[in-house]
Amino acid sequence: MPAPPAPTLLLDGAPGGATVALAHGAGAAMDSPFMATMAAGLADRGLRVARFEFPYMAARRATGKRKPPDRAPVPHATWAAVIAQLAGDGPLVVGGKSMGGRIASEAAAAGAPVAGVVCLGYPFHPAGKPERLRTAHLAELAVPTLIVQGERDALGSQEEVAGYGLSPAIELAWLPDGDHSFKPRKASGHSEAENLEAAVDAIARFVATL
Repeated sequence: MPAPPAPTLLLDGAPGGATVALAHGAGAAMDSPFMATMAAGLADRGLRVARFEFPYMAARRATGKRKPPDRAPVPHATWAAVIAQLAGDGPLVVGGKSMGGRIASEAAAAGAPVAGVVCLGYPFHPAGKPERLRTAHLAELAVPTLIVQGERDALGSQEEVAGYGLSPAIELAWLPDGDHSFKPRKASGHSEAENLEAAVDAIARFVATL
């Protein structure tokens, strides 16, 4: 299979410091409200943010037709191209929303030259299938990693994740009553805006330690 072309990068923030490269989740593009909020918040905190799309999402943007996510070799090759594009511009942290963060963590586990990983709502298992864990590489991951997770994420709640054997290189930041997109229930007394702000703060603190 030929390698996909290097994707177009959507950049926020000024160069000169650390860069955080963020990939989208399975269903929403790189300029979704969630991704835009993360990018703007991190840029406001002095970080450079690079967003991009996997080929199936770029094709959806071009044609308007919904396509399923590409098979694993394609997003892995896309991440490799992005990392190569951004190499040499200072410390590089890779990650993203759900699937995008999962693929980034797999790339880091496989030896990609990155300083850290940030996963926003890690899909520890498919919805409704807690027995199908996506944690094998997380047990031995040596690259510093931050997983920002809603407490009641249906793809890995706080109660569930407590029983997983994760690498000591992984730090978990829990967002109060958050779902897979960090949104809490109204009755919780928390707000989506507060959780998104807390997520951005957690990422900025994490990057500053690298």
